[in-house]
Amino acid sequence: MPGLHEVATALVAPGRGILAADESIGTMSKRLDGVGVDATEDNRRAYRDLLLTTPGLDAWISGIILSTETLGQQLADGSPFAAAASARGIMPGIKVDAGVTPLPFTDATVTEGLDGLRGRLAGYRDAGAVFAKWRAALAPVGLSPRAIHANAHALARYAALCQEAGIVPIVEPEVLMDGDHPIDTCETVTNETLRAVFDELDAMGVDPSGIVLKPNMIVSGSDNPDQAGAEEVARRTLQVLSNTVPPTVPGIAFLSGGQSNEQACANLAAINARAATDEAAPWRLTFSFGRALVNDALQGWAGVAEHIDTAQRALADNCRRASEATASASAPVGT
Repeated sequence: MPGLHEVATALVAPGRGILAADESIGTMSKRLDGVGVDATEDNRRAYRDLLLTTPGLDAWISGIILSTETLGQQLADGSPFAAAASARGIMPGIKVDAGVTPLPFTDATVTEGLDGLRGRLAGYRDAGAVFAKWRAALAPVGLSPRAIHANAHALARYAALCQEAGIVPIVEPEVLMDGDHPIDTCETVTNETLRAVFDELDAMGVDPSGIVLKPNMIVSGSDNPDQAGAEEVARRTLQVLSNTVPPTVPGIAFLSGGQSNEQACANLAAINARAATDEAAPWRLTFSFGRALVNDALQGWAGVAEHIDTAQRALADNCRRASEATASASAPVGT
């Protein structure tokens, strides 16, 4: 059985990234409604079936994050999703948080889901999951130190429980790009957040060589008319990571955060190109995208069986583009 470091390293293997297909029932139902598909359990299953059975997916995808619903479902051929992913050379993972709730006396949120997590992790492992994901969502404007600490502490408790269970934790502190804030705000808040996260991980005894970090890139607010270019995104992103992330972390898999596939891949390529000549960037740098990979496939499919091939080609093209954006990376995994 591979250890935590081996699994974490495999998740960030050169040229491969992580496909986030872990939308909650509510979120996935809204997306199906948006393309005119009835939001039924079977249609959610059919959509995830389409994603996982895309020909050649394992060339670009190392792991797939599933929802609890999907982990318990089967492909059309009767094989469980986790087993089918493993058979295709793609590691199955599971989203374990229960979403966000308001943090008392603040305008911020904190992520729930720690209650009963130890027992649930044992069940997920028995079902075939080898890694997990927990997302903290942080709005950058007006964010208090208390909100940062609450989310960092929850992430650390989750990560410790995962490692105790022999499951690699993906640690996802997302500073949201929603709003018109300047890139300076994103940089400052992300720096403070990642510093707090790694302080809490250390306090909880989490082994950094057995995690994957899933952060946001340092970008301008999505409604800001002055959008930073890819080179500035790369420079600021690597500066923040160099300030906060231990070199022993095997890899960093960036979230797309609402960026288009084209924008996310351009920024990822610039980050990797800059990191290739930066001794302060010892991690593998890859992607863990959701919408930036799957939106075109969902729209192309729209619930029509005859459109599956077209939808799968769209997914393959987006995954290939993201894989190519990692090609400039030459740094070794931290040891």
